[in-house]
Amino acid sequence: MAKDKPSKKNKKIEQGEQFSEMDSALMDAESVVTRTGDVKLLNRLKRVEGQVRGIHKMIEEGRGSEDILVQLSAVKSALNKVGLNLLERQTEETLAQAVETGSPDKAAKQLNNMLEKWLK
Repeated sequence: MAKDKPSKKNKKIEQGEQFSEMDSALMDAESVVTRTGDVKLLNRLKRVEGQVRGIHKMIEEGRGSEDILVQLSAVKSALNKVGLNLLERQTEETLAQAVETGSPDKAAKQLNNMLEKWLK
């Protein structure tokens, strides 16, 4: 089996290049999943992908609107669970950091910002 080529990000790490703030933010976001080993979350998203493909097939086959709406509702519910899981994780991390740093105002702003994004 051929060895995967290193990504551009990995090449930067190997070469010790400086990162922009965006590179750092992306690495931090990706490391959250790796750090927590959140396989359940990724598996849930894979199921959602399968459900969406199933809905696509149902529409192609001309299935009834009621059946399709039931499946759409299931997808929305599954995505909400993913979002709530992420919100819970971030809330716990933000509050723990607020306790450590003694900055509850900053934590409140971060949590409000996060909720605002979720509720859009």
